[in-house]
Amino acid sequence: MSEINIPPDMECCEEYTVKHENTAKVIGSGDVGVLSTPSMIAFMEYTAWKCVQKYLPPNLTTVGTHVDVYHVKPAPVGCKVKVKVKLLKVEGRKLTFEVKAYWNDIEIGKGIHERFI
Repeated sequence: MSEINIPPDMECCEEYTVKHENTAKVIGSGDVGVLSTPSMIAFMEYTAWKCVQKYLPPNLTTVGTHVDVYHVKPAPVGCKVKVKVKLLKVEGRKLTFEVKAYWNDIEIGKGIHERFI
């Protein structure tokens, strides 16, 4: 594997707009028109992937291997959700991130996400 220099304690943030297709009702994870847990997790995974990808050689990428999150508050269609990720640990090719999602200043989700190079 090529030399990889991922900054320790790397942090990234992305913002997403909750769309109708991101709702629990559409995804099939419930019957309410709010941000679904699977969509929140997808936002978290994408943010972590994008964060680390810029430090990898073009022939490498990461794949998600583990997600352990709590979805603690709803977020309505049309709102902006901010996802923050922080690299906690690098163990060989395994990367462990702290992931958090916010609507305004309200934490709506949090947990751990692992990716593998």
